[in-house]
Amino acid sequence: MFTLLINIKFILILYQVAESNTAKGNVFSFGDDENEERGNWTGRLDFLLSCLGYAVGLGNVWRFPYLCYKNGGAVFFVPYVIMLAFVGMPVFMFELSIGQFTSSGALTCWKFAPLFKGVGVGMVIVSGMVGVYYNMIIGWSIWYLISSFINVKDLEWSDCDKKWNNPNCTGLMNKDAALMCNSSIKDEGFDNISRGPDGWCYVSRNLTFGNFRDTFHNVPIGIYDKDLHKALKTNHENHTKMELPTEQYLYNYMLKRNDFENGKLVTEYNMDNFGSVQWDLTLAYIAAWIIVFLSLCKGVKSSGKVVYFTALFPYVVLIILFVRGIILDGSKDGIDFYLINVDTSKLEDSVVWKDAAVQIFFSLSAAWGGLICLSSYNRFHNDCLRDTLIVSIGNCLTSFFAGFVIFSFIGFLARETEQEVEDVATSGIGLAFTVYTYAVTLMPVEGLWAVLFFLMLITLGLDSEFALVETVTTSIIDQWESSLRPKKSLVIFITCVVFFLLGLPMCCNAGGHMLQLVDTFAGGWNVMLIALCECLGIIYVYGGFRFCKDIKIMIGQSGCCGALPWECCKFWWLLNWAILTPIGVLFIMIFSWVKYERATWDSYVYPDWAQALGWLMTLAVVAGIVITPIFLAILAIREGKSLKSLITPTRDWGPALSQHRRLVDYVDDFVIDPKSDGELDLHDVKIGMQGKTNKGYE
Repeated sequence: MFTLLINIKFILILYQVAESNTAKGNVFSFGDDENEERGNWTGRLDFLLSCLGYAVGLGNVWRFPYLCYKNGGAVFFVPYVIMLAFVGMPVFMFELSIGQFTSSGALTCWKFAPLFKGVGVGMVIVSGMVGVYYNMIIGWSIWYLISSFINVKDLEWSDCDKKWNNPNCTGLMNKDAALMCNSSIKDEGFDNISRGPDGWCYVSRNLTFGNFRDTFHNVPIGIYDKDLHKALKTNHENHTKMELPTEQYLYNYMLKRNDFENGKLVTEYNMDNFGSVQWDLTLAYIAAWIIVFLSLCKGVKSSGKVVYFTALFPYVVLIILFVRGIILDGSKDGIDFYLINVDTSKLEDSVVWKDAAVQIFFSLSAAWGGLICLSSYNRFHNDCLRDTLIVSIGNCLTSFFAGFVIFSFIGFLARETEQEVEDVATSGIGLAFTVYTYAVTLMPVEGLWAVLFFLMLITLGLDSEFALVETVTTSIIDQWESSLRPKKSLVIFITCVVFFLLGLPMCCNAGGHMLQLVDTFAGGWNVMLIALCECLGIIYVYGGFRFCKDIKIMIGQSGCCGALPWECCKFWWLLNWAILTPIGVLFIMIFSWVKYERATWDSYVYPDWAQALGWLMTLAVVAGIVITPIFLAILAIREGKSLKSLITPTRDWGPALSQHRRLVDYVDDFVIDPKSDGELDLHDVKIGMQGKTNKGYE
């Protein structure tokens, strides 16, 4: 059923795009660029797939399913859909509209009120920070993909006898012997048998790690008393923590966060003991940046074609994995845990609503500047409202479908390892690189499934990475257009090199700690502040009704996908931009402040100086929002201009091309040719005398 749902979704996309195709060209190619100087997407699907790929990222696979399990199963969809309608989609719609209307990136689209240019600066800073660490995750996936090809018949992370393993590896457990946990199991090679107060059975045994073999003492082999073990966990007391072989591979071998020698921990790296650059991991990171550069070197002309693979391939893999997952033993347990075990009392918990809002906000990648950048290459009369609905709903359905895939494998893993589903379910890096990779090792032809999975992670990540880097480069080029546009490939190359150098510390032994720190602080409540400023600026400074008129001249008579005229449905968007979305965003911000906790990674608590470094990342975005208008105010005073000019549309505000500027006949004295030094003719000045002025919220 869900496979069919995904297929129908894409058929719907193609049909809607094709049906609305009234301009010259077709779904896949327009022909000549409308804006020859700046360039446009080659075809309608180029933008739509780029936008969908940007929104649908790694978080859809490794975060959303976990939030459903954590927040009451299927009942989580109630706050999720509500937040999609009132918070996610309005911000999404605003950014697509303003980018398309102005044909400008995140730095230069604020000419309706230059005071808000700092919002664009904040967007560029966020996209830059996230782009640096996000590509590191793609580099990890490339590492795993290459390893899967090299060791296709015997994956390196499937066993517990490698040099990076230790006695706490789950593959060394003997659950049957642990249940007895007495002298009768000596025949199985165990000695010094003891029952621990945590419910675990401990023994002495001979173990081999790499080429080293020795006798290890106090080795846990399993739980002899489940009730005692659960009680200890419930009381949050210290208890034995077993590690999957995939977990030890990730942290002890690939990241080299821990140095193990002869099965014993020698060195543990963290923010206070950072270690050195791991050049094998660095090569994977370089490969990720090479892919990004080659895909973006020709701008949207090249990336718009790459996304036909990177945006669609993850759906192919998800469908294949879904078909495989639902026939595995224990898959039903996982799916039941994902959706069937409904807890309606969770709707009374404010944390659930906060989680839904945050997930919607970040899964759509709103307020990061990428949507403005991508839509700025649209043709002027593209239906941005239709695209908002398709991408927002498509992103939601993708998250929902991915949950079935992930939890079918989690249920299988729980059955195979004799654990509860809740003990296996996790999110983030742990789900992608430890839990799922271990589930793969338990299936026939494990190498094939590993290759498919990591190809999916790479393609999921690349779409988002393209938009993050494009946001930075497009903003820079738009700011210094005359000198940099002819050198766009060079700007992209320099940006990739700078971002690589900034990410090099993440290739060190403690690079995972740095990545997690950036992930925690780079895009938090500061992004919510950006969204709040967007809503306040467009409604209460520029004028909400005028902005709706701007949208109308772009989408024409299509209105709300042909169902309602724009004059009717615009009030829904105005209500959200003016009241509901700001309230929702403020709720998330305040909740984040009230519930603030020190940054951690697993059991590691970051030291004070690292916490301060994280806050500097957060405040860098805030500084961009605050300092930029102060600088512009000082500049205006020095030039003898009124401060009112900072909240007044500039001479060149509006569409990029003259034929589109002539459509703005609802504003007195709107300049048709901003590059003209002389007075415009009477027709151009008087155009639209029945229109409104550009002041305020009408």
